Amino acid sequence: MPRKNPVTPEDSQPRSIVEAYHRAWTGGDVETAMAFVADDVSCRAPGVDLHGKSEYEQFIGGFAPRLTGLVDIASFADGNRVALFYCPQTAVADAAPVAECFTVEGGKIVDSVLIFDRLSFAPPADKA
Repeated sequence: MPRKNPVTPEDSQPRSIVEAYHRAWTGGDVETAMAFVADDVSCRAPGVDLHGKSEYEQFIGGFAPRLTGLVDIASFADGNRVALFYCPQTAVADAAPVAECFTVEGGKIVDSVLIFDRLSFAPPADKA
């Protein structure tokens, strides 16, 4: 059975869609988050370009379980583009800022540009 998009018509503004997506995946519910993402989504992130919902879900799904907390900083919207700034907290990073710029079309996220410092989320180096 196809999954129903949880966005209602009165809540279909790009900012609401992005914020609902963000709340879902950072709360550990990647499946619900993917309901807000287009099948042909593209994402540019440090070290990787992702194409399609499956690749994007694997990327987000691989990181979401590592979250131990989240500090939201700000969000801004300009038409169908929404920017989020936040600090995801993990066992190895508690203050590494992230910026993400989304494009929403037809009630779905179609593009994401994700900016973060990959080294901040890497396991600590062994001290010999």
